[in-house]
Amino acid sequence: MFTLEINGTALVVTNADEESARSLLESEEFKDDLKSFTSDGKPLWDGKAPLTVRPSTEDEIDSFEDALADDEYEDEDEDNDDPKAANDDEDEDDGEPIDIVFLVEIDEQDDNASA
Repeated sequence: MFTLEINGTALVVTNADEESARSLLESEEFKDDLKSFTSDGKPLWDGKAPLTVRPSTEDEIDSFEDALADDEYEDEDEDNDDPKAANDDEDEDDGEPIDIVFLVEIDEQDDNASA
């Protein structure tokens, strides 16, 4: 498992292999999400700070597994309204789903807000 860290804060854990994790977490689409998602009213990423993808710690792996074991996770995945935990993609090599879990609380997004 791999973790995305920004400014010393672990933000996201994924069960993807390293190549897939880097491809996903460093993609322009995901970077755009990081700039648009907020936690405590602040953007997750300012668009400038370096993104670090590194192996996950045991605590991060535990948080990831707890999130996936949560009964609400399946509802979030089906609705795809909450970015906290998402089944985002499939690993091209083995067809297994790639899951991502945000380690920080993501503010609720107002779908009616103008960007």
